[in-house]
Amino acid sequence: MLKKRIAALLSAAFMITSVACDKTTAPSESVDITDITEPPRPAEVTGLEVTFFDVGKADAMLLLSENSTVIIDCGERGDSKQIVNYLKERGRDTVDYLILTHYDKDHVGGAAKVINSLDVKNILGPDHNQQSEEVDRYIDAMNEKNIIPQLVTEDMSFTLDGMDFTVDAPDKRNYGVNDDNDFSLVTKVVHGDNTLIFAGDAMEQRLDEVMDMGDCDLLKVPYHGRKIANLGDFLNAVTPEYAVVCTSKEEFAGNVQKQLSKRNITYYSTCFNGRITAVSDGKTLTVTPEKGV
Repeated sequence: MLKKRIAALLSAAFMITSVACDKTTAPSESVDITDITEPPRPAEVTGLEVTFFDVGKADAMLLLSENSTVIIDCGERGDSKQIVNYLKERGRDTVDYLILTHYDKDHVGGAAKVINSLDVKNILGPDHNQQSEEVDRYIDAMNEKNIIPQLVTEDMSFTLDGMDFTVDAPDKRNYGVNDDNDFSLVTKVVHGDNTLIFAGDAMEQRLDEVMDMGDCDLLKVPYHGRKIANLGDFLNAVTPEYAVVCTSKEEFAGNVQKQLSKRNITYYSTCFNGRITAVSDGKTLTVTPEKGV
């Protein structure tokens, strides 16, 4: 059974309306086609557009370019409807890559709805076994669509529509007790002169492994803005101009806010700024919050 196979991998690895002629209508009556209003067309994407959805202490991010769609994490079970609805509003029903950084419920919880609602071409996730109802629903959705995920055990790269992706795999097979967060895939996206890093829930051991990712223009701060001992070292290593924290007010640590402020990093958080949008034209990067400007 495909479900068992995947579970084993995870552990090892205008409506057209006909207008009828009315014989009683005077020949002089006619329909002015200029009075017919067409529905608005979805806004076209130029460059790279990144949306950080406001879903509390959870990660749900969407990367759009003119011809490609990438989702990084899906939030909790009810959160992914924001992603699905947003894509449908934009006239899209295909996802080139769904990247699940790890299998905590606030990252994988909405994956089943995304898979059931959209045409997902590729799924990437870490080679780590984690049992939960959310993971079971994710596996069932893949079974239904006959999708086998690619479990990332070595760093991998791919290019989509002018964006260069590097997905950094965990170096270890065991990080100790309660180690799920350190299995996070860390994704680097280069679009022209702009670099973005999405750090999942990477904690101390995992951050040590990605200190050499190089400078970035925007960082998705790891672990929902909770305190991490070596976060300062990581910020010094990647030197972001902007940072985005996907979190709740209760989880956004004052220590982390201070770490960002003292390095003059302009930061936004979904708990204070709502949905956050970053747009790259390949030269400049503009970050626009929904509120709290």
